[in-house]
Amino acid sequence: MTADALALASRRAFLKGCRPAPVLPRPPGAVAPGEFESRCTRCGDCLRACPDGLLAAGEAGFPVYEATRGECSFCGDCSRACGTGALLPERIADWPWRAQVGATCLSAAGVVCLACRDACAPAAIRFPPGAGLGAPAIDTGRCTGCGACVAACPAAALSLHQPAAGAAP
Repeated sequence: MTADALALASRRAFLKGCRPAPVLPRPPGAVAPGEFESRCTRCGDCLRACPDGLLAAGEAGFPVYEATRGECSFCGDCSRACGTGALLPERIADWPWRAQVGATCLSAAGVVCLACRDACAPAAIRFPPGAGLGAPAIDTGRCTGCGACVAACPAAALSLHQPAAGAAP
């Protein structure tokens, strides 16, 4: 397919309201993309090991962390259950995901809501002064990417993303 045909297809998808599926995080401790897929056998051991049921079989059966299910404690049970080396306990500290606020945020729309801030144990979410009105600010240096705010948000306005290369974690 030519570049012009790809651009036209993308515009059509956009105008039809089609959006690309979000990239979901691999479980904590995952090795680099590509290497992960070559090592992971999709056996499901990590899914069964997660004490909070936060992991699911994603695209093509590879495990993903679904933050909407709850907060990850980074206990390492999923990594220790992995016998293939796709998840390594020593890589949990390198978790690259951080919270991000989206357009459906109630506070940004003038509705008082502090659910994400209240769920955030490391206090990485702050609101501008004024009784919780205005979009929350995420301190990516404090954010652990645990997903507590994602699960708590009544408007599904929060998600996890990987900061751009070279940006602060």
